[in-house]
Amino acid sequence: MTLRFVLICVLATGIFQARAEPTRIAVIYSDSDDSIASSFAGVLGGIENTPGVEIILLALKDLNEPRLNQLLLTANQRGGALQLAAAGGSIGPIAVLYPDIGEPYRSVFSKIIEGIEENAQTKVTSYAIGSNFNIQALSGELKRQDIRVVIALGRNGLKAASTLDKDIGVVAGGVVSVPESDGRSTAVLSLAPDPALLFSRLKTLSPKTQRVFVVFDPSHNAWLIKLARDAARSQGIELVPQEASNLKSALSLYQSIFAMADARRDALWLPQDGATVDDSLVLPLVLQESWNKSIPVFSSNVSHVKRGALFALYPNNLELGRNLAASALGVANGNPAARGTRPLRDVLTAFNTRTASHLGLSVSFAQQQGFDLLFPEH
Repeated sequence: MTLRFVLICVLATGIFQARAEPTRIAVIYSDSDDSIASSFAGVLGGIENTPGVEIILLALKDLNEPRLNQLLLTANQRGGALQLAAAGGSIGPIAVLYPDIGEPYRSVFSKIIEGIEENAQTKVTSYAIGSNFNIQALSGELKRQDIRVVIALGRNGLKAASTLDKDIGVVAGGVVSVPESDGRSTAVLSLAPDPALLFSRLKTLSPKTQRVFVVFDPSHNAWLIKLARDAARSQGIELVPQEASNLKSALSLYQSIFAMADARRDALWLPQDGATVDDSLVLPLVLQESWNKSIPVFSSNVSHVKRGALFALYPNNLELGRNLAASALGVANGNPAARGTRPLRDVLTAFNTRTASHLGLSVSFAQQQGFDLLFPEH
């Protein structure tokens, strides 16, 4: 793989058009191969679609020395960042391994794959992985396709990726969590919304909230609660995590929480946790107690808002796919993402206006316009 050296100048204000004020990123590459434009744009993680950001691609041969010097000087004077990087030429195709599963989950993975294809800037080949996939056949097919990077989606995708040759890079997504041993060896983008975003939204909607209860299974969500402790502290919230390994113990904890909860300062968070949050047993109890005692309940599951939770953050699957593509391109170009599980920041927001009114929360029409889903539906 041929490497081209690239100089990135991030300019605080425009220098090519005096009247413009966007943030400009000038990518100066060392030859005239147009393929580098799409390749490096992908590595930048879709930033070319960010409002207020403009990418300028310049071939070094087209810059005379005075103009290049002026570009660098201006970037430095305006607080711009200079970085020398290497962008690969041909990175080859990217493979996506996703679960062979029915609706509604099939549509979720289809949307993630759509985002991957939009931002990959290279050929994307998708493989549906069933519960009894043929390891040898899959490995042989990836070798024939010259696949060097795989995006593994869902449990089946991760299981298949774990069997591949170690020289194939792996980026994972479409799961809430992975075993700790897998998280240490793979970059995983979780479906669990970042607690920092959840708590920030909570404080905006319910400024009086000072304490948040959460019941979780430590074998699945210890990593998330660790992040949540710091996120809560930064918002001036006391997080009260309660551990449970099954629904029976979880139900007992929820009953204890509502017995002590104070409507003047408390709220309850329902994370994505199969051992402690169940739609048929736990959710009806929680929502009824929440309504009776005016305790805000917020969730990481959009369906809970339709049934009466105050709000939820849920995945923006298209943006998730674009970010996975950017991470995969980074791996292909020798810049792998940090290993471990990261929470999701590409989120949408659902909000229940009836619940907010019952809780006495004042939410303006302008605020409501900022939500992606409103319940009850009109």
